[in-house]
Amino acid sequence: MSAGPGKWVRTSLLVAAILAAPAAYSEVAPKPFEEKAARTLLGNYLSGRMARGDHDTQAAAGFYSRALAGDPVNEVILEQAFLLEAASANWDRAAKLASDLVKVEPSHRVARFLLGCEAFKKGNYAEADEHFAAARQGPIADLTSTLARAWVQQADGKPDKALATLDSLSNADWAQFYQRYHRALIADLSSRHELARQAYAQAFKKNPTTLRVAEAYARHAVNNKNRKLAVQTLKSHIDKTNTHPLSEALLTEINDGGTPPLLVASPQDGLAEVFYGIGDALAGEGGLDMGIIFLQFALYVEPDFPLAYVALAEAYDGAKKYDLEMLALDRITKDSPLWLNVQVQKAFALNSLERVDDAKAVLDRLITADPKDIRPLDALGNILRSHERYGEARDYYAKAIELLGKPNKENWALYYSRGVCHERLKNWPDAEVDFKQALELAPDESLVLNYLGYSWVDQGRNLKQAMEYIRKAVKLKPDDGYYVDSLGWAYYRLGNMAAAVEHLERAVELKPDDPIINDHLGDAYWRVGRTLEAKYQWQQALTLKPENDLIATIKQKIVSGLTQPAETKAAADTAAQATGQKMQ
Repeated sequence: MSAGPGKWVRTSLLVAAILAAPAAYSEVAPKPFEEKAARTLLGNYLSGRMARGDHDTQAAAGFYSRALAGDPVNEVILEQAFLLEAASANWDRAAKLASDLVKVEPSHRVARFLLGCEAFKKGNYAEADEHFAAARQGPIADLTSTLARAWVQQADGKPDKALATLDSLSNADWAQFYQRYHRALIADLSSRHELARQAYAQAFKKNPTTLRVAEAYARHAVNNKNRKLAVQTLKSHIDKTNTHPLSEALLTEINDGGTPPLLVASPQDGLAEVFYGIGDALAGEGGLDMGIIFLQFALYVEPDFPLAYVALAEAYDGAKKYDLEMLALDRITKDSPLWLNVQVQKAFALNSLERVDDAKAVLDRLITADPKDIRPLDALGNILRSHERYGEARDYYAKAIELLGKPNKENWALYYSRGVCHERLKNWPDAEVDFKQALELAPDESLVLNYLGYSWVDQGRNLKQAMEYIRKAVKLKPDDGYYVDSLGWAYYRLGNMAAAVEHLERAVELKPDDPIINDHLGDAYWRVGRTLEAKYQWQQALTLKPENDLIATIKQKIVSGLTQPAETKAAADTAAQATGQKMQ
């Protein structure tokens, strides 16, 4: 999606401090696990592990439940069954298993978090506080526990105690971010507006690009009759980030004289905000499975939480569970500012499922509804280009570019993408114009530098400038196999075979599954007399499914080798002239 939710402050501690658990979504209609169930305890356990590894958590939960029935005192199976049910948002079953789990492992963090949420929803605040307090093991668990307890105390009518609880958090920067933010939310809800303003100001000064902080601060300001501060806050946030539909919609509402409610209007909202913020951060920093469980907790506490559904969808996208992603996205209603972006994201999910025509239909409907919106045009161009439908893609990019007016730096990708289509359609003059325009808008974009530089070298044109572009791209991204391949192939075309071999070997190390890079290395090996290695690389290239027009060429090289002199278009002396020195 072109504009995802504002991300929270993230740290490697978020990943290291939490155990992993599987991902799922409660409204999926999976294949009944009974169809796949094994008949033995070991069979169910192993089948559950396999399903969990494939993120098929509904099926995995079924297998583990059967295994648990066969060995009800097995703590490992009990824990896995609980985590799977929680990830699937099967709350009745998950709560029962959590109760069983804390009897044998009283400090189990995730089980305590769920039981705390359950007690909170029932208004049993003393019990909720007890569960959350018992979960304080490890930095992230301690952070979650402390924030959750503060909201329990706020719900119990004890704002002073809630604020004091927040003050007990670690002094680490990542913990202080959450402390300032939730301190502001609790103070605002307690009508301590000056304290809230100070906390919001501190949080926004430290993290002006965080969507939730900017939105909460602006809502606080306008509710305290400071519309100017609200507008300034949102404009400052938007200037520092890519535009987001929520911040844009809020700014429009405030400018139109509206007074939107506080971001967190109840302790229930506040507790959901705890699990949303930490869950989104975990999912975005590699803790995908636990992030999904935390996001499910947020939705368990507050089911009407659109941004949590978007974050959950993005997590499923990361897990390549596109059906689950679309189910989460379907929870966003058409009246939400997020709706159009969500539809674009849904089209990409459909594309990932190879449902290209369905993706196109979604985007065509958006284009028909608003022909002047660039986003669906760009998205459809990207999807069609990924399927080598270059003519169609080019036309959608062209429509988007027509709507730009005067292009700015952010528009470079449209020109680059249309240029790729022109090049693939063998229309180099128009491709070159687009690549140059993209580079004028964004001189340090490595994609453009590499593509244009590689194309010039392959044509034997503008060699000095081409080498400068490719070297710059490699300098910007030294571990990108495609860029290193471009540099190696440039040396090949310039006749410097030793340098070509060096860089192409490095490119194959970085990108071993690319047929063109393997083919290039084979050619370079042949030119330096390493013929057996050359044939091996060509054979390897064939196994990697190259495009049809390359297959016959590679097969011929395997049989006969390179029978013609290298098409360098520039000998060593030309290379020296182009680069200003002899290449070593």
